[in-house]
Amino acid sequence: MPETRPAHVRDHPALVRHVQNWWGDSRSPARARELSRLLPKVFLQFFAGTSLVVEDGAGIRAFLVGFHSADNDTEAYIHFVGVDPELRGRGVARGLYEAFFRQAAGAGRREVRAITSPGNKGSVAFHRAMGFTLVAGDREIDGVPVHSDYDGPGEDRVCFVRALAPPRA
Repeated sequence: MPETRPAHVRDHPALVRHVQNWWGDSRSPARARELSRLLPKVFLQFFAGTSLVVEDGAGIRAFLVGFHSADNDTEAYIHFVGVDPELRGRGVARGLYEAFFRQAAGAGRREVRAITSPGNKGSVAFHRAMGFTLVAGDREIDGVPVHSDYDGPGEDRVCFVRALAPPRA
């Protein structure tokens, strides 16, 4: 049975490799490599303590890279999540998100934010199912609010926010 643990900087090469492999079925090798660039080593050098890995005897099977805002002590952010295609649909991503929510709430965070690309309908549906609300944008695509040029010219994003329940005493 896979176990969840905190991420370590030494996990970085495996995470990059997994992004390139796990997304290789839906993207060209060049696009999968490009996607892996969204996960530079610096995230695990400075946010390993707020990032999570799911591992079993076969190695890393899923991960969540997230952090608590340094500028706003009420917010946390989920940057990148990956799940081995063999484990998709089994609640692994949900478990990672819920663990991150507990961790963030325990640190006094009151909301979690995330983004995705407008064309990633699966991600939009997943975030909605996880209790995120869509943040109003400057336009809509297929009824979904979009923030134009969020990550630079032509790099539109859908933004999410989810309130966290305070930790139980």
